[in-house]
Formats: sequence, structure tokens, C-alpha cells
Amino acid sequence: MKNNIIMLSITPVTSVYEPICVKFKPDTVDALAESSMANGMYVARRLKKIRKKMRLKSKDYVLRLKRRTDRKGLLEGAPMGRGIVLQKVGIESKQPNSAIRKCVRVQIIKNGRLVTAFLPGDGALNYVDEHDEVMIEGIGGPRARSMGDIPGVRYKVSAVNGVPLHLMVVGKLKKPMR
Repeated sequence: MKNNIIMLSITPVTSVYEPICVKFKPDTVDALAESSMANGMYVARRLKKIRKKMRLKSKDYVLRLKRRTDRKGLLEGAPMGRGIVLQKVGIESKQPNSAIRKCVRVQIIKNGRLVTAFLPGDGALNYVDEHDEVMIEGIGGPRARSMGDIPGVRYKVSAVNGVPLHLMVVGKLKKPMR
């Protein structure tokens, strides 16, 4: 729908034919976008400029650009972190699910902060004891938040005493003594 102008010719009182332009409303979103945005051969620079201007209005984009959220997290911008298990806890899942998710309270070594980390896998709680050294990483929720039905848990345990947790759960490796 490139052309949204219809040319009509109507005979007025005089004998001269004059074209009258009648504009109509576009019926689709594509037609609306085509009519409002620039299109043509040499408009890429302008479109990029408009897109950059609009992105800078987004709060999430600006924070990501300045790396504010990376340094603000408990891991201080690192993808993983080591910690010591303080206690095992069970966290009730959110509605409509009904379960107790097995988690551990971990003290991060590099800054001493406390976090709650989820133990993925069936029976993973049996392979983690208090005072074990665990490796934690983000749980993979949207915008580095909690995922699924586990409220307030942003991290998961990936290794215990240097051994991957999922290999212990499957039964391929045994947990070494620390």
C-alpha cells in the first residue's frame, strides 16, 4: 500500500476538470508504518539515527550501556562465584504450584554477602552438605531475576567442591572429600 492517495476528477460548474485529492485511512499496521516512516534508497542513516534516539529513551538499554546493573549485582559483574554453604533451606513455590524447592544459603567468598541458591536435579540436596564450597551462577530468569515459581531465588548451584552437580545427580561422579 505505497500510494494512499486517490485521484478523482469531478466536473464543477465551469467546464474545466480539476483533480481533487482524497486521503483515506490505512487499514493495516504495515500501511501505517509505511506512511509515517521514511522509506527509499538513501534513508538508512536517518532510520538508524531515529532508532538510536529511541533506544536512549529506554531505561534498560541505558543501564546496560553504562554497565550499571553488572556492577550492582551480588556477583559484582562476574558470571559465576564461589561460596560456602551455610544451611539447607526449603522454599515453597508460588501458586498454582505446590512444592518445596530445595535451596541452600551461601556466603559468597569475594564479598561476604549471603544469597539463596537453587539446587537443580532430583535428589541434589543429598550431595550438598554444610561448609561445602559451591560454585553458583545465575538461574536464567528474565533481566537476571528469579525464574519460574521459586520466589526470590536468583542463583543456582553448578558445582560442589569442584565437581559438577549434574554429574553427581546422574551418578557418573562421586563427591570428593574437602
